[in-house]
Amino acid sequence: MIDLEIKNYAVLRLFGIDIWITDTTVSTWIIMGVLIIFGIIVRIKSRKFKEVPKGFQNAVEAIVEVFESYLRTTIGDKLMFLGSWFFTLFLFILLSNLSGLLPMMRTPTADWSMTFGLALVTFILIQAMGVKYRKAGYIKDLFAPLPWWCPIPLFLPINLIGEVARPISLSFRLFGNMLAGLIMMSLIYALFPPFVTFVIPSALHAYFDLFSGVLQTYIFVTLSMTFISGAAAVAD
Repeated sequence: MIDLEIKNYAVLRLFGIDIWITDTTVSTWIIMGVLIIFGIIVRIKSRKFKEVPKGFQNAVEAIVEVFESYLRTTIGDKLMFLGSWFFTLFLFILLSNLSGLLPMMRTPTADWSMTFGLALVTFILIQAMGVKYRKAGYIKDLFAPLPWWCPIPLFLPINLIGEVARPISLSFRLFGNMLAGLIMMSLIYALFPPFVTFVIPSALHAYFDLFSGVLQTYIFVTLSMTFISGAAAVAD
């Protein structure tokens, strides 16, 4: 049976702040370790890459080319310097979502603190790219539309709420879908006898963890790109 409770293993006190080491934290560290090891392997093998790719080199270059095309279509050439961040974000969320396939790991993205942290980075990038490319025009848009007959920025609170709502909606969308899958699988394991759970959950895991995990990764990253490129409003 899948445990819905977030377990706490230890509490570290740092500068007067309690830091809880939960199973979400442990799962996150494992996923980060996998990505770091994969990056090191690619880095070492890239030194031996040849002009005619094959095998591992062919797979790596195919992944990079597909993602690069995806980036250019969504954010354009002027924001391509953010490609490394989005590629890392995509891989991290994808592995986090797929980690539900492993019985010993709890899906990190089924914890709102995780998804909110990721969405918060998107929010910061939205503001940073908006100010970088549009400067005062980006700040001015927070007061729009401002009629000539009304000197009071009536729409400022509404626009601010709209900006704050973006990271919240992003985080809840990913968190809600992954938690829903976790709850459904937990109910399946609880309702059916043990010998049945060897058969039925396989198809359900394929949907809730595999299909939904890939889909929610794509949606989160695509929405983040769209929000950031929209704030920057750059034209190639």
